[in-house]
Amino acid sequence: MLAYLRLALICWLIYLAITANFEPANLGVGALIGLAIAVTLKPVSQPLSLRRLPMALFNLAKYTIWLGIDIVRNGIRVARIVLDPRLPIRPGIIAIPAGMKTELGVALSAHAITVTPGEQVVEIGDDGVMYTHCLDAVTSAEGAEEAQRKRRAMLESIFE
Repeated sequence: MLAYLRLALICWLIYLAITANFEPANLGVGALIGLAIAVTLKPVSQPLSLRRLPMALFNLAKYTIWLGIDIVRNGIRVARIVLDPRLPIRPGIIAIPAGMKTELGVALSAHAITVTPGEQVVEIGDDGVMYTHCLDAVTSAEGAEEAQRKRRAMLESIFE
């Protein structure tokens, strides 16, 4: 119960910081939104300790930079495909095993794939396999396992 109240309080404070409106009605709306989010979300079973926070933030920065580079690199690759008069696409769906321990890990992994140009996770199987539509399935399949291994290692270093 305390975890829910803590989450609601954090959401309420974030809401107030974003809106910068401290009218009584807005305070009430923020509290309701915070409570709704807290009830909807499952509290983290293993909260991040203050001792691990600096390393988790460093790993988050590393992951963000890696993901940004991946997005730019694949954006250039997709632009080349689209601008080529022959339009050399080889679309298809590939299966990428997530290999993550939690649903959050699978969801973040799928998000990272989806924001990358040329790839879109269309379904996540019950076994954690992400079925991904690719503009160039042959090229994507060649590097998918290695990319997922790196993604998994970085996400685990942030959350564990």
